[in-house]
Amino acid sequence: MLALEKRFIDKLKTYLIFAGPTTLAFLTVIILPFLFGIYLTFTNWDGIAKAYDFVGFSNYVTVFRDDAFWRSFLLTVKYVAYTVVIVNTLGFILAYILTGDQVPGQNLLRTGFFVPNLIGGIILGLVWRFIFSNILVFIGRQLNISFLSYSWLTNPDKVLWTLVIVSVWQYSGYMMIIFIAGLVNIPKDLIEAARIDGANGFQRLRMLILPLMVPSFIVTVFLTIQRGFMVYDVNLALTQGGPFKTSELISMHVYEKAFLAQQYGVGQSQAFFLFLLVAAISVTQVYFSKKLEVEA
Repeated sequence: MLALEKRFIDKLKTYLIFAGPTTLAFLTVIILPFLFGIYLTFTNWDGIAKAYDFVGFSNYVTVFRDDAFWRSFLLTVKYVAYTVVIVNTLGFILAYILTGDQVPGQNLLRTGFFVPNLIGGIILGLVWRFIFSNILVFIGRQLNISFLSYSWLTNPDKVLWTLVIVSVWQYSGYMMIIFIAGLVNIPKDLIEAARIDGANGFQRLRMLILPLMVPSFIVTVFLTIQRGFMVYDVNLALTQGGPFKTSELISMHVYEKAFLAQQYGVGQSQAFFLFLLVAAISVTQVYFSKKLEVEA
């Protein structure tokens, strides 16, 4: 018994020495604020006052009755759907091309496609705001291209596509790196065996490469979904939710509800509800995607 206690104390000391600071930081920066945020969803705090009252589930009732919240949520779902499909498709195509044997300057091209992911969201949004409002409009008018002769940022029917384009430009290179790692790890002998058996390039891609790339797709789709629902900085810098809130994604709506409208309890309820929805979608995606995995 004493030996077991001594062993436990030794392990505890080792844990506290090596992982204690990290655990403390994780608890104080992530877990405790998260739990306190959940508590605030049951209050009427405005984000400023020292005193607030416990209101039960009334904030969650307000969330379900908030038409603006659901409008922003459905708009975000549409944005995420476009982004997930285009980013992962383009990222895989780039990775497939840049892992070929006959492409010169592969490392330089990989670096070039990855660089946009390193640019901050605010700077990225401002740069593309200038492009959509000035450069593309100038090109459209000079070449008499009607759909480019005006800024898409002022068109309620096209403003969402500006966010999609910028997100695709930003994230495709990052997903490309993940796909490259997956493609490189595919056994070469399997591809060579398929080639010897008479399979052409498309057949090898469809029957061999894509099934073996499912783990990479699980990661990239998960990351794209998570980033899509949480996007705020690009939305703020590029469109500011306009025109007439036709590009106000859910993160911007939650921020404005909590900090600008000073309904922190309601905003926190919306944020927690969004967290549950995104977690459910992500877990479901990973669960069903795992069923598609095959072993080499």
